[in-house]
Amino acid sequence: MRASRIDLKLRLALRVAALAAFCFAAAAAYVLFETDRAAQARANWIAEVLAKDLALQQGQLHWIKGAPSQFPDLQRIAPALMAPGVCVAYRARDGEMIQRLCSGVAPGDAGAPQLFADLYQRLFGADRESARPVIYHGEAQGEAVASIDRQSLIGQSWHETSRLVGVLAVALLALCVLVYAALADALRPTRAIRAGLQRLAAGDLSARLPPFDLAELSAVGNVFNHLAGSLETTLAERNALTQRLIAVQDEERRHLARELHDEFGQCLAAIGAVAASADQTARREYPALAPACQSIARTAAHMMEVLRGALLRLRPPDVDELGLAASLEGLVSGWNGRCAGGTRFSIELGGEFDALPRDFAASLYRIAQEAITNAAKHAEASQVTLRLDMREPAEADQRARIELTVDDDGKAGADVSVKSGMGLLGMRERIAALGGALSIETSRPSGLRLRARIPVPPAETPPDETRDAA
Repeated sequence: MRASRIDLKLRLALRVAALAAFCFAAAAAYVLFETDRAAQARANWIAEVLAKDLALQQGQLHWIKGAPSQFPDLQRIAPALMAPGVCVAYRARDGEMIQRLCSGVAPGDAGAPQLFADLYQRLFGADRESARPVIYHGEAQGEAVASIDRQSLIGQSWHETSRLVGVLAVALLALCVLVYAALADALRPTRAIRAGLQRLAAGDLSARLPPFDLAELSAVGNVFNHLAGSLETTLAERNALTQRLIAVQDEERRHLARELHDEFGQCLAAIGAVAASADQTARREYPALAPACQSIARTAAHMMEVLRGALLRLRPPDVDELGLAASLEGLVSGWNGRCAGGTRFSIELGGEFDALPRDFAASLYRIAQEAITNAAKHAEASQVTLRLDMREPAEADQRARIELTVDDDGKAGADVSVKSGMGLLGMRERIAALGGALSIETSRPSGLRLRARIPVPPAETPPDETRDAA
């Protein structure tokens, strides 16, 4: 199963956001615990102040005449200590709560969500209470008790935490946007790298990457440019070698054709003449030998016909004299004659081909010859069509190109992209040497389509024009 792909900028932004969210959650937890610690510290402080005031009240009862006789008097100190949710009380030595004062819960402290209240209760337990002994003459008379209501604690914690979470949420969103924008700006050169790779994959070995500010991308660009330069040099050397090998091959074919024509052809002609003469003599003097002489004559004639076909394939008609179109029409007509109706060959021409360079036209003829020969021998087709089209350049800086297509309705292999026969290999090498590309695909409902796209080279300059220019 193919894994899903995520944009690099989005992936890095999400990781930064996850890390920032973890840090923000830790900050929120710290604020929550700090709020509870502050509440406990506040309760302790209130209890300390209240214990000192109650001890002072004890002293006033014994040493100051006319002092109020009520003890404890929490009303005297309560205004300075009381706050929403705070309770103060005095607990006697027997544990009896003698006096208790509480302030109400602030209206805003009752709005905490139940989920937050349950979490707070689970983390910090019940009300925050602090007790301090009331000391008089070195003896504890009772306890000053200060507590903060649980609902008030939860409300205050919710206010602090929700305010912080809101700020952190906005900060997290802004951080994600800024990180994504920064990454998009930093990774913008990767578009140039991708475009260069696409050009290289399409066969444009002149693609080069510009220099980058980032050291890592600059290293990638240097390696890419070195690789593209090496490939361009290697391909140029390979094409030159292929053209040389093709020239040597054509020269060997012409030499072999001459040898076959001059030696083997003359021998077959002589055998045919001798067989005809022997047949006439046998009819007059030895009638029983006449069938043998006729058989020799037929065999010689058949071998001569086969030799003519081989010579045509080894040494095609002079494309420079006849023209590419006429040569291809002759090629198709020859196959129609040889197949005698078994396979129908046809040709479709689109454009003018008279101005093509001589060597280029000869190479096109060889490619078409090999493609039709493969279709005739291996496709078992009833119809083979050769198309040759001249495509004008789409832009001013481009060259015209030739599209050569051979369609058949025969049997196509299961994976035509990996065929590596000598004929197909020769076509690939010849087309690659011309700077073109070969594609093979199955047609519907059956058959095979071979298509070559080859750029047209610049027109050759005649020798006279060269001298005049010089």
